[in-house]
Amino acid sequence: MSAEPLVTPDGRYLVVRGRLWRRTDPRLDEATRASLVHDLMEARRAKKTALAADDAAAVEDARARVDAAKTLLGERGPVWCDDDAPDETRRMARNTRYADWFATVGPDAATN
Repeated sequence: MSAEPLVTPDGRYLVVRGRLWRRTDPRLDEATRASLVHDLMEARRAKKTALAADDAAAVEDARARVDAAKTLLGERGPVWCDDDAPDETRRMARNTRYADWFATVGPDAATN
């Protein structure tokens, strides 16, 4: 099993292979978060099944469900932090305001 993902010091992003991905909104209560994660995983399984069946309509439906769940989790759509900092999702950490921090975490962290 791999180590826990690298998280920016402010807790906003996971770093995966050097790229930032917005984390789930920490203001969500555990029951809501768990329900949304369940919905997300169901949608991902539905997408896999639809792709295997070459069912374009079902793939699009599943993709929409994935997007809806990720948006409600706060991983997409409007940012959940309220300090007016720009959203840096999908950007390489070395090209963001986290560059100095990222340079100090070492090469092993960049390969998570």
